[in-house]
Amino acid sequence: MQKILIIYTGGTIGMTYDTDLQTLVPFDFGKIYDRIPELKRFNCKIDFYTFHPLIDSSDMQPKKWVLIAKHIYKHYDEYSGFIILHGTDTMSYTASALSFMLENLSKPVILTGSQLPLEAVRTDARTNLITAIEIVSTHKQYTDGIKEVCIFFDNELYRGNRTEKYTSSKFDAFKSANFPILAEAGVHIIYHEDNFLRWSKKQKFRIDEKLNDHIALLKLYPGITQNFIETVLKMPQLRGVVIESYGAGNAPTNKTFIDALQEAISSGIVMVNVSQCSGGSVELGKYESSTQLQQIGVISGGDMTTESALTKLMYLFGKGLRNTQVEKFLVKNLRGELTVIS
Repeated sequence: MQKILIIYTGGTIGMTYDTDLQTLVPFDFGKIYDRIPELKRFNCKIDFYTFHPLIDSSDMQPKKWVLIAKHIYKHYDEYSGFIILHGTDTMSYTASALSFMLENLSKPVILTGSQLPLEAVRTDARTNLITAIEIVSTHKQYTDGIKEVCIFFDNELYRGNRTEKYTSSKFDAFKSANFPILAEAGVHIIYHEDNFLRWSKKQKFRIDEKLNDHIALLKLYPGITQNFIETVLKMPQLRGVVIESYGAGNAPTNKTFIDALQEAISSGIVMVNVSQCSGGSVELGKYESSTQLQQIGVISGGDMTTESALTKLMYLFGKGLRNTQVEKFLVKNLRGELTVIS
């Protein structure tokens, strides 16, 4: 019999309406079989762990990712897989961070949530939770096994560090523009094994508990002021910057902007360039407006998402690596987050 641990961190999926208080309150997962009796039909034992206090996804922070990782590590040998119930707003950040923190996974870790609470008439919570449990409990019957951090939402299983939340009003809240889905649930669950992450060596599972959050996001926009740019680049203890550029990595070419970036790089700040576009890849040097970035030492983030680039920098600097080592690993595909073109 499979054993699954469901970790409820917070979010809409675990809320229920209290008629006395006339507000949403956390659901008691000890009563989950009363609310979703279909769960009794799975040939698996399901345990629940609830974070106290619960974390609204808008309040998610790196130190909370560490708590999640530690809990998985503590119980890793007891369970065949883990499901993390999480608010949708920062789910892609958490999935990306955990993909780097959980090293040498041999089991699925699936994040899911919902756009509507469990008791809502048209809720997506039931389907998302039931199908995530079915995937964890049965995937090895049909595949060689899922061994990575995923997001399951609206009948599709994604690689977690390839996702972004793109809508707040539809059930298909997530998309993965640069990497195909891992599985899709219809009448049957269809697995796309060719897309699964595979490890070349079987090494012992471990976690990286240290993250360095002295990272900044610099999103470019027409009218961005030099004062704002310099304020970001001169933040105390800043180690890395993710530049969200236009298109294939394009940025302003004016001298003051380039000089500010070059000065920051010379002072020891690592910069990685990702695109504001959901799909496609940064190609530094493809256009004249990105050539100068390449020349001053900005690293191409390829087709990484912003969420993945930010958390990857936190992970790499958390390991105490030198800048040259961080730059080397930024362009390497560590957890399936990046398409490396040879």
